[in-house]
Amino acid sequence: MNATYTLKHLKYFISVAKFKHFGQAADACFVTQPTLSAAIREFEDILGVQLLERTKRSVLVTPIGEEVLKRAKDIMVQADSLMEMARAKGSPLNGELRLGVIPTIGPYLLPQIMEDVRRHFPDLTLYLKEDQTERLLAALKEGQLDVLILALPYESDTIDSFTFMQDRFYCALPKDHPLAKKKQIENQEIISENLLLLEEGHCLRDHAMAACSWEGARNINEFGATSLSTIVHMVANGLGITLLPEMAIKAGITRGTDLVTLPLSKNSPPRDIGLVWRKTSGRKEEFTLLGQFLKEIS
Repeated sequence: MNATYTLKHLKYFISVAKFKHFGQAADACFVTQPTLSAAIREFEDILGVQLLERTKRSVLVTPIGEEVLKRAKDIMVQADSLMEMARAKGSPLNGELRLGVIPTIGPYLLPQIMEDVRRHFPDLTLYLKEDQTERLLAALKEGQLDVLILALPYESDTIDSFTFMQDRFYCALPKDHPLAKKKQIENQEIISENLLLLEEGHCLRDHAMAACSWEGARNINEFGATSLSTIVHMVANGLGITLLPEMAIKAGITRGTDLVTLPLSKNSPPRDIGLVWRKTSGRKEEFTLLGQFLKEIS
């Protein structure tokens, strides 16, 4: 009878390809290095191809290894989905849940909801990862994360989503600014202002520009800020104005400054906040249940 590969072979190979180091890969898989090395050699023998190039200082994935790696990741995602489906049919929202969240949501929303989530789902263990949207989606696709909290919409044929809240934008400006005495800000009133936003790659930048219809604006400062806190301090020092999401203001991001925060006009679109997961996930019902719960408490 011919030998065949197992999920163990796939797991070990994916780990070595990730770390490019047998020792680190073995640690990540909680096995000894000789055990992992033997399994990789066995996997290569079963397939009849060389998956890795080994030297004393480096490990490289061969061209055929890259093809096998892509399929191995797909198989592991499907295998995880099978287990997820079986577990979800038992008791929903229990066990481990790997949740990804973007930096312009995590620090402001999670402190508000985590206590309620823990109280209502005591058997759920959450592992959190904060990163930018594109990297979180890549981790979701590869099965490293189970579900994400993102600013929507995000169009993709491979994901499902559930919107559980909307987050309005406010204009933050110094208290002595000519617009500071208004009750709300109209888009045309700030078109000539020096607008400070996060650097390219942050989805909040795109949502803020859409909120004030500034897709083609020329007065957006190109300073490469990577956090809302940095921008708030720049505005507090008179370097311009900015747009902040409501959840950040409620969390106290302007506390300790003299900034005034005023809502944009009601015709300015908010950003939608929702859960995102793989369409192939076996936990769709669980994630929908979680989304409905978050909608009730947000």
